[in-house]
Amino acid sequence: MNNEMRAAARAVASRLTDKGFTALFAGGCVRDWLLGHVPDDYDIATDAVPDRIREIFPSARSVGESFGVMLVRHARHTFEVATFRKDGPYHDGRRPSSVEFSDRDADAARRDFTVNGIFQDPRDDSIIDLWNGRGDLAARLIRAIGDPHARIAEDRLRMLRAVRFAARLGFTIEPATAAAITAHARELASVSAERVGEELRKMLAHPSRADAAHSCETLGLDRAVFASAAIVGELTRLRALAAQSESMTALAAWWLDRAARGGEESILQATAHARTALKLSNAETTLFEATLTARERICRDFAGYSLAARKRLAASLGFDAALDIVAAEDLDSADRWRRMADIELPSRMLPTALVNGESLLREGYRAGPSFKVLLDLAMDAQLERRIMSEAEGLALVRQSSK
Repeated sequence: MNNEMRAAARAVASRLTDKGFTALFAGGCVRDWLLGHVPDDYDIATDAVPDRIREIFPSARSVGESFGVMLVRHARHTFEVATFRKDGPYHDGRRPSSVEFSDRDADAARRDFTVNGIFQDPRDDSIIDLWNGRGDLAARLIRAIGDPHARIAEDRLRMLRAVRFAARLGFTIEPATAAAITAHARELASVSAERVGEELRKMLAHPSRADAAHSCETLGLDRAVFASAAIVGELTRLRALAAQSESMTALAAWWLDRAARGGEESILQATAHARTALKLSNAETTLFEATLTARERICRDFAGYSLAARKRLAASLGFDAALDIVAAEDLDSADRWRRMADIELPSRMLPTALVNGESLLREGYRAGPSFKVLLDLAMDAQLERRIMSEAEGLALVRQSSK
């Protein structure tokens, strides 16, 4: 537990306490420490206001000074140091219209879930638990602090965060909190696509993704991800993915699981909707669509493809991700394709073309629609080892042009 980052965080807290301020570890780092996990980061809560934090740490950077949040770097680690605060009214379902610097108890009360509302004194590791977060850790529950409807109204993204935390920790969402999520599920559509997409990426990139997706469907949160109405069912493909699968592969598998239940849109429609609903980048959009397209092609008759066509498919974007999905549908087919690809195209890259555009221009061919046909003809022959040089490729092109 006493790793380098924790020691550095303690040193930052000590600088604050040496100046007469309270400084406590807060949030996820305390939760993870109590669970026996090594925290990924450390947040520090203090009664020092931003100006005093900057006096103590002259290089501190503001990332939300009006909210009392500063970044302090020490021993190669960066820590979020935030002033205890009480939030004013929420009008946009995302952030308070105002904040008031306050005390420890008010700061705990404004947080999302009891397991994230625990403080720890870095000096002696003593725990300050005002909302029975340790009890909920022991019971393996995600419970909103106070009124769950009020916590959700403050920030509707907390509904997805509850699902992600529960799945990642192997916890259950406490019944009253779950009921509030179901009651407000449609309001997730009012959260920006950027924020929903960021939360979904975290959820789908983790091995617990299938449990999280199941909870989304059960609670009605899937409406914000997919065009169709909330629908609950098996997640065979999503559960079968390798732990290290990327979020776009997981999103494609989830879409296919839903499509198998009927009523989903086409691949093009799904891609367009996902791009908008989750604010996917161009690269993510391309990978999502390519994975679905490759999976569709892999599921066709293997024997119906020429060797060249198989190699082209193996070199296409999304091929290996699609194989992971197909393995959950037809393991024999996936194994057949993987063996072929590993033997015939282990690099998953097509070789440098023996015949290219310059080759054809030198032969007197004019650039135009027929160019691609001739280049594809030569590449197919190269992939099937029917030509071994540019000269052989050009001879094949001349023969086909007669």
